[in-house]
Amino acid sequence: MLKEYIQKRLESSVVKYFKKHPEVKLVAVSGSVGKTSTKVAIATVLSEKFRVRLHEGNHNNFLSAPLAILGVEYPENIKSLKQWLAVFRAIKQRINSPTDVDVVVQELGSDRIGEIAHFSTYLKPDIGVVASVAPEHMEFFLNLDNVAREELGVANFSKHAIINKDDIDGKFAVYMTNNNMNTYGTSATAEYNFVAANYTIKNGYVGLFNAPELPDPMPVTINVMGEHMLRPAIAAAAVGAELGMNPSELVRGMAKVRPIPGRMNKLRGAENSTIIDDTYNSSPSAAVSALREIYKISAPQRIVVFGDMNELGATSAEEHKKLGELCDPNSLAWVITVGPQSMQFLAPAARIRGCQVRSFDNAITAGAFVHAVLEKGSVVLFKGSEGGVYLEEAVKLILHSSEDEKQLVRQSDIWKSRKRKFFSRFS
Repeated sequence: MLKEYIQKRLESSVVKYFKKHPEVKLVAVSGSVGKTSTKVAIATVLSEKFRVRLHEGNHNNFLSAPLAILGVEYPENIKSLKQWLAVFRAIKQRINSPTDVDVVVQELGSDRIGEIAHFSTYLKPDIGVVASVAPEHMEFFLNLDNVAREELGVANFSKHAIINKDDIDGKFAVYMTNNNMNTYGTSATAEYNFVAANYTIKNGYVGLFNAPELPDPMPVTINVMGEHMLRPAIAAAAVGAELGMNPSELVRGMAKVRPIPGRMNKLRGAENSTIIDDTYNSSPSAAVSALREIYKISAPQRIVVFGDMNELGATSAEEHKKLGELCDPNSLAWVITVGPQSMQFLAPAARIRGCQVRSFDNAITAGAFVHAVLEKGSVVLFKGSEGGVYLEEAVKLILHSSEDEKQLVRQSDIWKSRKRKFFSRFS
């Protein structure tokens, strides 16, 4: 009962905040994958013109999202009445004080059908961005149509919607009820699009950004790795253009977009190797995109380390098998897997293709193996999920400098304690 009371009070506080400060714009971001990268990219670009509030973590559920919107810290102990009283005092002050932001950028998450719809009971975003529709929490959603209905819900209760044309199948347009909508992506048919002219692993992409608000294509540089990582920057520029940013502001903002920890982040490894750290989470579409990117990189040795893709439900076996079938023995020196699903389904498929494969039950032993076989100038991709995988711990074993550990995901004291307990079972 206390949780329900707190949730309702938080939601009513958000309503009061926007009623008191109608000048503050709300940008809401949903999607199966890419929400956080898109949210951070939007905030990065908008900061060239506006005062922006966002929570850099994934505070996107019924209790944490309202607090992130209001800019009030989540209590350390959610069972502490004293801490919640302090939270509500801070909220009251936030509502009654002059606003310190122009735009709030907030991601909205969903684990089950109907959770996105609930946000519509108290939020009316000025712009709703949908980053993707892909398999997620399939034990609850069961099929991709249910995922599409859920994620596109943000677009339907926003004043204006901006939809990723590259990563959302056009057939799902039947679930859109908001006619005030534009698309973004690398496809030239999207209203907001980026056409790449050149790419280097050092400097990223150089190309032209097109938008309805711009009289001519705008030359920009986006320093990210992978076409799928361009899309957050394109979404950010689309939101910026919608909110009235001028070309010079957009150019500066897009040039500042960088990968966030665990999302196609380039790190320096041992033996003068390049690490592609994509360890935050994994899904079929993101794993395929990451694999395709490593194929494009010229290197004497390419290694991929795949951890289990979680939350795929009944589709897990087939999705892991498909990923294994995309492993090319002519391009990869090693395919290394971590976790039972990858061992059972991905590894055999890669072996059938002719790949050299090793499977491990945990990230630390996998990382030790990578270190043993690593050659000078190699490129190593680490792609894994959170629960039961934690490939960032494998990355640590081949970093050039331990100083770079701060660039890895899940390095707080709480996470370190959780992972020590997890890895102790393999001792």
